Amino acid sequence: MKEENDMTRSYTQLEKRFKRLNVLGDAASMLQWDMAAMMPKGGAESRAEQMALLATLRHGMICDEAISDLLDAAESESGLNDWQAANLKEMRRAHTHATALDEDLVEAISRTTSTCEQVWREARPQGDFKKIVPHLKAVLNLTRTAAAAKAEKLNCSLYDALLDQYEPDGKSALIDPIFDRLEGFLPDFLQEVLDKQKDVSFKLPKGPFEVEKQKQLGQLFMSALGFDFDHGRLDVSLHPFCGGTSDDVRLTTRYDEADFTSALMGVLHETGHALYERGLPKDWRHQPVGQARGMSFHESQSLLVEMQVCRSDAFLKYAVPHMQKAFDGQGEGWSLDNFTKLYRQVKPGFIRVDADEVTYPAHVILRYKLERALIEGQMEVEDIPANWNDAMQNMLGITPESDREGCLQDIHWYDGAWGYFPTYTLGAMTAAQVYHAAQEAVKGLDGQIEKGDFSGLMGWLRENIHGKGCKLSSNDLLTHATGKTLDPEVFIHHLKTRYAA
Repeated sequence: MKEENDMTRSYTQLEKRFKRLNVLGDAASMLQWDMAAMMPKGGAESRAEQMALLATLRHGMICDEAISDLLDAAESESGLNDWQAANLKEMRRAHTHATALDEDLVEAISRTTSTCEQVWREARPQGDFKKIVPHLKAVLNLTRTAAAAKAEKLNCSLYDALLDQYEPDGKSALIDPIFDRLEGFLPDFLQEVLDKQKDVSFKLPKGPFEVEKQKQLGQLFMSALGFDFDHGRLDVSLHPFCGGTSDDVRLTTRYDEADFTSALMGVLHETGHALYERGLPKDWRHQPVGQARGMSFHESQSLLVEMQVCRSDAFLKYAVPHMQKAFDGQGEGWSLDNFTKLYRQVKPGFIRVDADEVTYPAHVILRYKLERALIEGQMEVEDIPANWNDAMQNMLGITPESDREGCLQDIHWYDGAWGYFPTYTLGAMTAAQVYHAAQEAVKGLDGQIEKGDFSGLMGWLRENIHGKGCKLSSNDLLTHATGKTLDPEVFIHHLKTRYAA
């Protein structure tokens, strides 16, 4: 991968240091997964200590003055190949973000978010927002402090400083017109689809559906898509997620014995994340350039699998017989036509992760606006429920019955992931554009999927997206794969074709 010569000595030292940093990050990721999926309630305090220590160690390592000197020296070296040059650029970016924060702030953020997340796990089932208020206020105050420090160093707004952690070079000024386009399009289109589906009836298959059988069905589709269970596993958590490492990917979902269809799509969504992680360039494991190209691309891969592929006619023709077999399903509710109508149903709902393609962007735009207002001091934690409920009513015409279905439903703010939400809808648009390109490039793709053969699609994705890691910028990567930068009209065309044609 990397031959050392006299001209790249500083760079080689950086690779060694960043490998150690990334291995420690992998350890933290596994502890995070364990905290969400396996850890007993009584382990929360000690886990917070462990996570804080790892965060502090990693911060100290990357902020070491030697790293700064090595970066300066390496940037003046010649002889770096394209991958090494891209890796050096990502090292500099990581260093800039890290050195904006002092060690005490990093430790405080880790400790406070770990505690807040644990309280959220108790408050959400109870719908008790008041219980989380003091903890979320502490997280928000620290997040504002971090945003201010990073904004000064990056010369950008508070919100953009946080966004840049998840979407490199992402700017709210670029997101706003895209979201404005969707906000202008969606209300009339939603009503058009609702009118069109008014007389469409379907039946939800009748349970109960054993959790173990649901898990087995999910694992069957995971394997078909290309998930390697020698390098990962599927478990249960309060909020579905994909964690772990590229060589040990940990997925979680949550099951409902009355309805297997929701958990199944959750599994397929997280499988898209996992396949991206597994497809990242192996030769650059533990280097910044070997990581995913931002969260918009990560979300694009999960939404490509869940929304573009697994709700398509081709996939359902393959999948429905397996569903029937798994639960001994018979009758009208188990027909291909019924499942097609079920998975194409458009209906405003409270829960983002269960939302259909048409209403999903409204959930994201709502959160994007609220978290910007919170970060910029235009709103306080106590105001979240009322503002959340008002926005839901304005955008989707519904009001949550409790905060459990409202502002407590997502883990992100409570575990410190501020600036993340816009990547979901940016990812949905990216997914539509990437899948359109894949369909044009892979001849007979629908026919392959109908037979349960995903090798053509996954091979194309590995070559054009996964295997590129962070070698290219987001714009360049999307242009490489699809021939143009992000175009919301491709997503809008997809919605019109699937739901209004």
